[in-house]
Amino acid sequence: MDLLNTLVEKGLRRELPTREEALAVLATSDDELLDVVAAAGKVRRQWFGRRVKLNYLVNLKSGLCPEDCSYCSQRLGSKAEILKYTWLKPDEASKAAAAGVAGGAKRVCLVASGRGPTDKDVDRVSKTIEAIKDQNEDVEVCACLGLLSDGQAERLRAAGADAYNHNLNTSEATYGGITTTHTYADRVETVQQAQAAGMSACSGLIAGMGETDADLVDVVFALRELDPDSVPVNFLIPFEGTPLAKEWNLTPQRALRILAMVRFVCPDVEVRLAGGREVHLRTMQPLALHLVNSIFLGDYLTSEGQAGQADLEMIADAGFEVEGTDTTTLPEHRGGGGCASACGEPSACGEPAAEEETPEIPAARTDLVSVRRRGAGTDLAPNA
Repeated sequence: MDLLNTLVEKGLRRELPTREEALAVLATSDDELLDVVAAAGKVRRQWFGRRVKLNYLVNLKSGLCPEDCSYCSQRLGSKAEILKYTWLKPDEASKAAAAGVAGGAKRVCLVASGRGPTDKDVDRVSKTIEAIKDQNEDVEVCACLGLLSDGQAERLRAAGADAYNHNLNTSEATYGGITTTHTYADRVETVQQAQAAGMSACSGLIAGMGETDADLVDVVFALRELDPDSVPVNFLIPFEGTPLAKEWNLTPQRALRILAMVRFVCPDVEVRLAGGREVHLRTMQPLALHLVNSIFLGDYLTSEGQAGQADLEMIADAGFEVEGTDTTTLPEHRGGGGCASACGEPSACGEPAAEEETPEIPAARTDLVSVRRRGAGTDLAPNA
């Protein structure tokens, strides 16, 4: 397929596809899906090998948000029956973070509902960051606190925050139909403030809110221009009690095509499989690992994910490996080292990428074998 060959070549050169090419990925048929995944997988492996970075969410303050984001269970007027609580104390947040780190998480994401933090909130989060770093010196900490005011990004960076997350969520053209209490431009400005303060920028999208293919391409191209280091791809979780509760627009196949398109547009960026993967990808989650190089471990902000152990087993069974704290996630050129950004080669100075190590064959899982005790030859109903 000429389209996929072209996209692979561009991805290996970090060259931006055309809008028409990105739209064509979303328009491919289900019969072509495995070809699309295989092509995007070549780009993913070029820049990230078979590593999967694990991230863990800690919801510092849940619910009661004054903003009206239609997709959010914590929004103003939400009737979703979620947990609602005020700020966790630093030691409580550190304890919650430790559970994720123990499960293999390399990054802890501290999230708080609300329009944006007050200066007192920044002090509180700064103490939480310090508490987490005291217990886990090598862990990355990302803050996600909403819109930032002048000087707050610098204070978070000084406290030890490695990254700041603020998603664009959808295209600029459709943003007003999703949220009215702040603007698309407000979100862009906050990401730029984080970058200017020296934090790694994290900004992504939510798919499945009724947007068109053009909207998806618009927001991903906008993210490419904004140039965050990580791009989380969320799939709408249609919470009962929110305006988008009836928006069930995604199939596993469409979700995979969206992830592939993001990888082609953002080839050397940490693409993170985020909220809604269990809901929409379901049993096809392992295929997504060929497109993304980062996932959230365990639960999300207001919804439960699959068990953390199941995540680890999925990664191993698919032939991938968890990225350790001793490994730099991003390619060297994105961290400012090497000459790749100047010479345009996939690896520093045009040298070929290092060969991947052959993964070890896992030990036999004898615990998965159970003797049948029901059905034919027994008095119990069959498993059918």
